[in-house]
Amino acid sequence: MSTSKSSPGSISTKGPDPIILTLFANRFMSVAEAMGRSLQQTSISTNIKERLDFSCALFAPDGDLVANAPFIPIHLGSMSFAVKYQMKLHGKSLKEGDVLMTNSPHAGGSHLPDITIITPVFDSKTNEIIFFTASRGHHADIGGILPGSMPPTSVNIFEEGAEIVSFKIVDGGVFDRNGLVDYMVNRPSQYPGSSGCRNIRDVESDLKAQIAANHKGVQLIHAIIDDYGLETVQEYMYHIRSNAEVSVRNLLKDVAKRAGSNVLSAVDYLDDGSPIQLRVEINEAEGSAVLDFAGTGCEVRGNLNAPISVVHSAVIYCMRSMLDMDIPLNAGCLVPLEIKIPPKSLLSPSRTAAVCGGNVLTSQRIVDVVLKAFHAAAASQGCTNNLTFGAGGKDKDGKSVAGWGYYETIAGGSGAGPNWHGTDGVHTHITNTRIGDVEILERRYPVMLHRFGLRSGSAGVGKWHGGEGVVREIEFMEPMQVSILSERRTRQPYGLEGGGPGGLGRNTWIKQLRKEDGDLDDQNESKTREINIGGKATVWMGKRDKLLIETPGGGAWGASKENETKKGEHAHIKAWEPRGSIAERAAAQAGF
Repeated sequence: MSTSKSSPGSISTKGPDPIILTLFANRFMSVAEAMGRSLQQTSISTNIKERLDFSCALFAPDGDLVANAPFIPIHLGSMSFAVKYQMKLHGKSLKEGDVLMTNSPHAGGSHLPDITIITPVFDSKTNEIIFFTASRGHHADIGGILPGSMPPTSVNIFEEGAEIVSFKIVDGGVFDRNGLVDYMVNRPSQYPGSSGCRNIRDVESDLKAQIAANHKGVQLIHAIIDDYGLETVQEYMYHIRSNAEVSVRNLLKDVAKRAGSNVLSAVDYLDDGSPIQLRVEINEAEGSAVLDFAGTGCEVRGNLNAPISVVHSAVIYCMRSMLDMDIPLNAGCLVPLEIKIPPKSLLSPSRTAAVCGGNVLTSQRIVDVVLKAFHAAAASQGCTNNLTFGAGGKDKDGKSVAGWGYYETIAGGSGAGPNWHGTDGVHTHITNTRIGDVEILERRYPVMLHRFGLRSGSAGVGKWHGGEGVVREIEFMEPMQVSILSERRTRQPYGLEGGGPGGLGRNTWIKQLRKEDGDLDDQNESKTREINIGGKATVWMGKRDKLLIETPGGGAWGASKENETKKGEHAHIKAWEPRGSIAERAAAQAGF
């Protein structure tokens, strides 16, 4: 590997050439994209292979984010925290062939199902770390008190599954399976009521896919260095970050000029009433800003607490989204910003606080608050509608039973802006995943999808209307534990500039009446009960029970005459309605 400027293909590095800067930005992004393709192709879980709930990125030797492909924004901003934590922990003891595994919110993680695999990249001549590659994937089974490892009722982190601060999953090229089983299966099951990983073989396979994806990134980085030399590559790496910094500084100056003030503020509330408050003070001369979350509510007993790494992820996502430039999301976006988070708040929770909802729900509300302060867009659905179900864990005698878990997030409406309508049925902001295909869902799990489509009437009404939410109705073909973790069930997504709010979400249990449950007799005309289970609930569903999830719509922008007559609170359901199982539908299409 050459490191001199005079090597073949090397470039003069006297200053950042704009064409070469673009070339390197795309080369770095292509590394992350190739890592992502490798991970998707070699994984086996529905979560990673079908829903694409993963991210891959490239980091500088100091742990700062260099480049990524358009994966999951909430992963990408916080992964830098994880890389830097491992650097401090291991120092210079890392060697060629080492791979680290972590998921602890205390160590830069988001929530426990998001497991990060980190691989150092060494210079072949000096044996110094010159880059890091990292991948983060959501694993639907890491133990905890419920299948799916996203318990809506968790009150501490021990109930949410395996927590790993740092584990060398590969040590000098040797995969440590015994250590993995200890961390994932044995340790979580020691907490009362909690189980270890219910299906370690599948989790192990996906973790190996992440390790392979990181290795692919290492190979591609070395290929770039062979083409241009290490000095040139690293210099342009810093130029890319500087370019992002300048872009954000210009954005802040422009915002202050358009707003006619250098002080911006906004507040919004979680469904439990906890405020998230933000005050932005812009230094127009420097193009810098202080984002102060003082006034945000205290740590909550439930799981809506968000680690500080998640707050930074939400902020860096918003900054990048407001830039009208095609640049990679990287650490330079945060350089002009000082983020102040009040201690003991739900955005800076204690070491053992539950956080599984903070990553997926509170983060959405942080994004809405930042965009509201900058007057950039109305509120989106503010939720990810986390559905989990599965079987296994500890039985009534405390014995571990093998099982499985399924997890998905469900789309909703996005908020409108000053010259655009919101988007219908989309994974908004920090999620950027997709829904699993119905064929895969019904083939792999004992469920039947009855309805999945847009939720007519759920969008905020205005000059620029919000996006429609969706409706998703699932029938369970055998008894199992089903959980929903959602927001915007009591507080509507707000509109701006006179625009109407989006419709509230709703979760309804359609329960089959049964004599053994004491709720069926000869006087019953109906065979079902419809029960609103609220935003956060876990229910033991009986055979043929259904769960109807109606997701929130997005807020509108600008006043409209229709605002007075259409509020979007009680949306009419109009959805695609397939009948029967896959086999039954195929038979119907074939004319049988």
